[in-house]
Amino acid sequence: MNAMPLVIAALAIFALAYRFYFGFVAARVLTLNDGIATPSGRLYDGQNYFPISKWVLFGHHFAAIAGAGPLVGPVLACQFGFFPGFLWMLVGAVMAGAVHDIVILTASVRNDGKSLVEIVRSQIRKTGSVVTATIATFVIIIIAMAGLGLVVVNALAESSWGTFTIASTIPIAILMGVWMYVFRKGKTVEATVIGVILLSGAVIFGRFIPGSPLESWFTFDRKQLTIILALYGFIASVLPVWLLLSPRDYLSSIMKLFVIGMLAVGIIVVAPDLKMPAFTAFIHGGGPIIKGTLFPYLFITIACGAISGFHALISSGTTPKMVMKESHIRPIAAGSMLAEGVVSILALIAAASLFPLDYFQINLSPEKYQELLPQLHAMGFTGSDFQRLTEGVGENIAGRTGGAVTLAVGMAEIFSRIPGMDRLMSYWYHFAIMFEALFILTTIDAGTRIARFLLQDIMGKAYKPLGKSSSLAGNLIASALVVFFWGYFIYTGSVSTIWPMFGTANQLLATIALAVGTTYIINQGKKKYAWITLVPMTFVGVTTIYAGALNTINLYIPQVLDPATFTSGLINLLLTAVILVSVFVIIADALPIWVRAFRGKAPLLAPVDLPEEAHKQKTEG
Repeated sequence: MNAMPLVIAALAIFALAYRFYFGFVAARVLTLNDGIATPSGRLYDGQNYFPISKWVLFGHHFAAIAGAGPLVGPVLACQFGFFPGFLWMLVGAVMAGAVHDIVILTASVRNDGKSLVEIVRSQIRKTGSVVTATIATFVIIIIAMAGLGLVVVNALAESSWGTFTIASTIPIAILMGVWMYVFRKGKTVEATVIGVILLSGAVIFGRFIPGSPLESWFTFDRKQLTIILALYGFIASVLPVWLLLSPRDYLSSIMKLFVIGMLAVGIIVVAPDLKMPAFTAFIHGGGPIIKGTLFPYLFITIACGAISGFHALISSGTTPKMVMKESHIRPIAAGSMLAEGVVSILALIAAASLFPLDYFQINLSPEKYQELLPQLHAMGFTGSDFQRLTEGVGENIAGRTGGAVTLAVGMAEIFSRIPGMDRLMSYWYHFAIMFEALFILTTIDAGTRIARFLLQDIMGKAYKPLGKSSSLAGNLIASALVVFFWGYFIYTGSVSTIWPMFGTANQLLATIALAVGTTYIINQGKKKYAWITLVPMTFVGVTTIYAGALNTINLYIPQVLDPATFTSGLINLLLTAVILVSVFVIIADALPIWVRAFRGKAPLLAPVDLPEEAHKQKTEG
């Protein structure tokens, strides 16, 4: 099947959904109103609260929410065939993901730009829910960092070219930061030109690292890379935000938009055929990458491309503090999520355009692939282009699990088929690897820092000085603990153990956010519209809780019973239990509010959400 009908259908449906469905949500359900002053103006401080123009803030929000999930999840789920993932991303992005994002962003804007935990406090008003939301958020961030870090480690293992290029981005980002904030304050264009030139040079020069005396300096196995990544995460969390995090965000946003644009153009020009069938026999379970059945594992494997709880942290984090007008919420929240859905579908197409044998040979260890080969032949998978792909990218790509390498190969194959690009496959491959790793590292930067803030808040309850963000001791201790936690998961885990746990945790956070969103809508007197969050919450919640139960029975308990994996199995089991309990506690606390509302007895909480001055026109403020 040709890929273009999928692309056209996705673009058409997303465009119609944005215009009509989210027009309805914005106008009728959330009643977005530019007459209501936003926190960026009312609470302006020039640092955290600062009004940003619509499309600039769209870029920030999109860059923040679109990490590894929309790239890697669809690739891993491709083992089920291309159609289940495509359908879930198409429906999920509209009915679940974009609804989740726009409701939480609106609730945060109407609550002075506060965090998800604070929205729980104002809407549900139960101590148990606040405590469990805090714990669940911290645990989920740690698991998310482990899942994202694992992708980077698997992508860069034994790749001196890729490691050199990614390592080069650190001094490049620092140079950009010093240039913009010290040497040439405010000269963003100059820093941009410098960063793009140096980044391009790192990709080109990296071609000469393999086989050179420098090769051993940049060649590491997975364990070594995990330690290096943890050290980097610690340093990035401790350094001032303007020195590394901010310029890296900016540089990676430029890269992301460029690569996504190129991939879209490449797919349109090449119009590749999908060699992976619509469905495979692995929908019934027993898959080599994701062992479970299509239901429920598809829905936790493809997370960010359809719905992601991690988005709730962004939609109640930096973004609501910078929204200039409430009318900007729809393009920023719903627009970004639908754009991420497009990215996920493009990633799925890139992976599905490879021969199935090549797809599995990249995603499985050589030993496992040889064991599976007779079964793959029996399924009708006989074609292969593996030797040419290996020679084209200039690296051994067999057994490079995790999804990142598969996506990079698929992208490079599409790019190389554009007229005039046939001899540049190795550059496209390493550019794609750098693109994935750089953006994931940006998420790890931000995630580690957010987790550090949460942990410092918890430590501050025991010893107040440690809770201050300016405390050096608190910064160092919390950063070290956070990095140790997610580094341990990467060091001891694998794709088959970490990614299901990451997907489960992420979707359970989405369930929590949708429960909070449902409560918010009801508290605003819009109970007849509560179905827009209640329906996806029910589906995502039931599906993910079921997946969590299966993971516990099939993965974590066997690990606990095996002396060799007892510790990691026990940790996985306990963390999964904590998140599941958090979901039940929050829903149990919210349920009476819902019941009272439908009985006509629930009080409205609008005075809590919308201070009197918030209703004033900007001309009066």
